[in-house]
Amino acid sequence: MKISIQKINQSEGYAFDEQVDLSELESLKNDIRKIGLVSVKGTATAQGQTITCQMTIKGTMILPCARTLVDVPYPFEVNVVELFSTNPYYTEEDESEIHPVDGEVLDLEPFIKENVLLEIPFRVFADPEQMEANALTEGEGWEIVSEEKQEGKIDPRLEKLQALLNDDEKNENQ
Repeated sequence: MKISIQKINQSEGYAFDEQVDLSELESLKNDIRKIGLVSVKGTATAQGQTITCQMTIKGTMILPCARTLVDVPYPFEVNVVELFSTNPYYTEEDESEIHPVDGEVLDLEPFIKENVLLEIPFRVFADPEQMEANALTEGEGWEIVSEEKQEGKIDPRLEKLQALLNDDEKNENQ
């Protein structure tokens, strides 16, 4: 999403409302499994050699459930204020909150991507119905045993101990 510096300088507040494709984020090593177009609305205002961009970024990303790894849609909305300097002598070391602009075009896409990546939560959980429907109940060499199945059954690893316990009970009764 690129905006001409000249357009921003000519208006009191340059308004924008665009859809930005962030599918590139899916290939990075993060938890985003799918993200498509996000809505970016905002205004860019110039004050001297400083440009202030106020944006609202809305969209939905698909993340893995922390328990079952099922796809979970995660809607997000981020309100962002970014500052840019058109001063040719400005360097990033001067102040970390203001970003230098090279040339006559302001490219907001890297800053949109950065703010979306910052919105990824540590964990998301699927709805309980979705988790139960997609949960694994058995695999190679294991299975989940419910309490109903477990009643009356003795763990095969403890059968010998149960036999010793039964022998002790017989000896006590005699």
